Amino acid sequence: MTYSSSSKRTRAVALRNYFSPFGNKLIQAGYAVPEQMQQALTETRKSGRSLVEVLQSITGRELPPELVRQYKKHHLFELKILYGVDCLDPEIDSPAQSEMADLVETLIPIDMCRRYKLIPLKKSDEPPSVLIAMVDPDNLEAQDDLNRILRPREIKLQRKVITQNDYERLLEQYHEIQSERDQERERLRKEHEMAKQADLSGIFENLDSNLQEAQDEIGDDLGANDANQAPVINLVNKVLIKALQEKASDIHVEPQEEYLRVRFRKDGVLIQAFEPLPKKITPAVIARFKIMAELDIAERRLPQDGKIRRMFQERKVDFRVNTLPSRYGEKVCLRILDNSATQLGLDKLITDQKTLDIVREMASRPFGLILVTGPTGSGKSTSLYSVLAERNHPGVNINTAEDPIEYSLPGITQVQVIREKGMDFANILRAFMRQDPDVILVGETRDKETAKTAIEAALTGHLVLTTLHTNDAAGAIARLDEMGIEPFMVSGALIGVLAQRLVRRVCTECRIPYHPTQAELARFGLSAVNEDEVTFYKANTLTPEEISEAKSKGTLCVKCSGGGYKGRVGVYEVMQNSERIQVLINQGATTDRIKEAAVDEGMTTLLAYSLNLVREGYTTLEEVERVTFTDSGLEAELKAKRKTSLTCRTCKADLIPEWLDCPYCMTPRFSD
Repeated sequence: MTYSSSSKRTRAVALRNYFSPFGNKLIQAGYAVPEQMQQALTETRKSGRSLVEVLQSITGRELPPELVRQYKKHHLFELKILYGVDCLDPEIDSPAQSEMADLVETLIPIDMCRRYKLIPLKKSDEPPSVLIAMVDPDNLEAQDDLNRILRPREIKLQRKVITQNDYERLLEQYHEIQSERDQERERLRKEHEMAKQADLSGIFENLDSNLQEAQDEIGDDLGANDANQAPVINLVNKVLIKALQEKASDIHVEPQEEYLRVRFRKDGVLIQAFEPLPKKITPAVIARFKIMAELDIAERRLPQDGKIRRMFQERKVDFRVNTLPSRYGEKVCLRILDNSATQLGLDKLITDQKTLDIVREMASRPFGLILVTGPTGSGKSTSLYSVLAERNHPGVNINTAEDPIEYSLPGITQVQVIREKGMDFANILRAFMRQDPDVILVGETRDKETAKTAIEAALTGHLVLTTLHTNDAAGAIARLDEMGIEPFMVSGALIGVLAQRLVRRVCTECRIPYHPTQAELARFGLSAVNEDEVTFYKANTLTPEEISEAKSKGTLCVKCSGGGYKGRVGVYEVMQNSERIQVLINQGATTDRIKEAAVDEGMTTLLAYSLNLVREGYTTLEEVERVTFTDSGLEAELKAKRKTSLTCRTCKADLIPEWLDCPYCMTPRFSD
């Protein structure tokens, strides 16, 4: 059968009307004739292969990238219309490959991904959901199996449609990541095995000999005396044992360029715990800590958080573990949470009777807001728990929201923050309001929502305790203002602010008494008639060489072991909310003005409190300079007392009545 030229033109026009706009564009551009396009469409329907792939095999020509991109865009649009869900183009919105691999390993099994041609891409926390790319989003069997996995975990399913080619490409990427992780795990396993065989006897010779006695006491859970244990396991256990023996608060395991360093934080100061360890055992030691904390030993590029719980001398001890990728390997930091080692009670913390009475009076109020401020590691949590311990009796309902729960208190409802489940401080606090509480503890206030909810609870008849990160008591007002809390709410709810620090106690066995000079006293705003009437103490701190020498002679202090300090004592600044301070808060006064008013009303600043501890022999001027001398309390006291101050007859400087000599030119106030 033959066609005339006119009938051929008619048939070509009919075919062009039959094809999609993309097909017509290919025909017009000369990459295919209508018959080839019709053949490609038929083959595509039969085989499921993409139109571009089939057309390239028929014509023997590769399409330009811009046309391939246009076809994919058109095809994704068609899929979106067909299935009624959003489409995913990995070339534009590239998923995080590591997160995709984690979801396949932990949530959606790979065999299910292959069976239903789907791949999980991303997990969201609010609301809890997982995004899954599917070649056929309408596959009801696939949706049922997915919901069977997600529903018990309270995770919602979000679908996106994806092309067959993109699905296969993402699946290949997953296999590549999985292969890399398997290789990394195998490498770490081999390194661990090599470290097991290494001769570490020289390392253990550097450890204190008294560790063996501790090992015999603690049993199998944290024992390091098993001859069958690998040397690395033995070493890690010894590190934990020594940290607990020396009452350290933190352990730092830090890879360096040529060695592995282990340091302890004792009494707020980092010290070298052992001699530098060989660099070759670094991967095995880090891997051991991660295994104990149930972390992914193959993940070395991202920080991880975990927890270790062990028995030590018949008591439970928790280690909060964090890993951090660094230049020479992963650093591991462990925070030691030993409930039994902490004595709760305000009288055990606060040495000044006046300050103790003020804090107890504030804590006895039926409602209002009490803020505890200070940097990390200043003892805020211990102070709050001590307040709760004194208020804890059958007639009081106490609820706490914490992250993490550091102390376990019987008779108190303690709630752990789980942000992945939407249980943050603000949401838990709102739930507390329906639990008929008397006292509420909010572990930390960092955002406006939490602060506002806490203040509203304080205004509606509850005693609310919480912490802020500020340098002093008066600074808490400015911090709440930065969060966007209205001044009238702060002034109406606030009972008072307790700012605190921790300074090291000078060892009472080996401390060195001395008489400070007038210049030393003047530097801290102090003075005396003569130097002999003031006795302060210095710490007898020894160098490592001096400690070794004292050990050999048997003259080493048994209490502080040459450190010069043993334990810590609290430094406190209590600002009560008075009528005058309420007015200043409502006026938006500066921190300096509020602090000056508080000092004028009798507040003892952090600096003044710490200097009192020096006078009483608790600590040293060196500790005051290290911890509280940057405080602006001295300036506030000078301003508050300026009305009753005198003037030096020589240099005309302002003098405080307590000063007998001018601290600037040393001129006596009274002539002979």
